[in-house]
Amino acid sequence: VQLQAFGGGLVQAGGSLKLSCTTSGRTEPPYDIGWFRQAPGKEREIVASIGWNAGAANYADAVAGRFTISRDNAKNTVYLQMNSLKPEDTAVYYCAGRPPLSSSWAYWGQGTLVTVSS
Repeated sequence: VQLQAFGGGLVQAGGSLKLSCTTSGRTEPPYDIGWFRQAPGKEREIVASIGWNAGAANYADAVAGRFTISRDNAKNTVYLQMNSLKPEDTAVYYCAGRPPLSSSWAYWGQGTLVTVSS
């Protein structure tokens, strides 16, 4: 399966962006999808994840209440709506896929840069 993330850009603090992650190739069975980010000089961290059936969404404490993850399996797309952005949200954002019953994020897309100016 291939993943592609896009939608990053430059936004002022307090603004919003919506990232998209499209999957192609072997998309059945549907995968859990996670959004990760890596800021300069920092380790990659998970931001949010959503189960294959969109029934379970989890968020990192740093983004809970500001970010919303959702998916449209008919479009093979997962979204990350980011509101009330802060300069500390600046990072390269990646989406990743986790096969059913697996604990590993086995498939990764290229990153998309989000820059939040103060």
